[in-house]
Amino acid sequence: MSGVFDKVIGQPQAIELLSCAMQRDRLAPAYLFMGPAGVGRRLTAECFATWILAKDPARLQFQRIAQRNHPDLLWIEPTYQHKGKLFTVAQAEEEGLKRKARPQIRLEQIREIGQFLSRPALEAKRAVVVLDAAETMAEGAANGLLKTLEEPGNATIILLAPSAESLLPTLISRCQRIPFRRLSEADLATVLQQNGHGEILQAADVLALAQGSPGEAIAHWQQLQTIPPELLADLSQPPRSLKAALERAAEINRTLDTEAQLWLVEYLQHRYWHTQRHSAWLHSLETVRKQLLNYAQPRLVWEVALMKMVAS
Repeated sequence: MSGVFDKVIGQPQAIELLSCAMQRDRLAPAYLFMGPAGVGRRLTAECFATWILAKDPARLQFQRIAQRNHPDLLWIEPTYQHKGKLFTVAQAEEEGLKRKARPQIRLEQIREIGQFLSRPALEAKRAVVVLDAAETMAEGAANGLLKTLEEPGNATIILLAPSAESLLPTLISRCQRIPFRRLSEADLATVLQQNGHGEILQAADVLALAQGSPGEAIAHWQQLQTIPPELLADLSQPPRSLKAALERAAEINRTLDTEAQLWLVEYLQHRYWHTQRHSAWLHSLETVRKQLLNYAQPRLVWEVALMKMVAS
């Protein structure tokens, strides 16, 4: 299968398992690509789908698959719901939507899979469905997908998730598992340089947060650029007074949406651990993370946490 997975770096086990299935022409009805985000799961799914959907395997059209515009490919991503419409993360950013809840794969999207697979493939021998971030499915959506996995028809379904434990056992039992690993420092550097992000190699905090994931490194770097430098400078040390704590909480609430605030929590946890090693502060930040995920009022959450840091 020379050439199919040339773009994938640092995942020899995953490539070997898929290549063996391709060489024998014995594809499983469903696959679970499991491992950390940003290490090549999505890219491998694109390469695999390109081969499955190609009329002539010698002339692969990778770009077409990457743009999701093949008629026999359905790529499902987590969405936000706004005024009765579903928006992917990218679409929500383009529309400037304020996001409070985290995106998820919804029952409507799972029903779309059934409709998609109810018709014969138009150009390829079989259809391909990819569920990106499958772990975000609510229970109703997961149960709906189970029915499709039991009778997928002439199709290959690929689920991308961080681990088997993040999905229902009934879903896992119907998928062939393809493991993905974190990249070595050398492979990480290669991927970042090839994708024009060599500057990230000089950002120690970003690389530490990424933990061997090029995709996560890029995402952390891009998120870092959206945080006002003055705010980051103010938060480089915990506040020294209650007034400062309230002012910082107000600034965080005013300038950052929920997703950015969750990222900020992770960034500050890392920074405070390596510069302060104050367990009480880390505990306060972990409480912020949990409360934000439970849709608590962000400003109040930050006020309480930052004031506790002053007191401790």
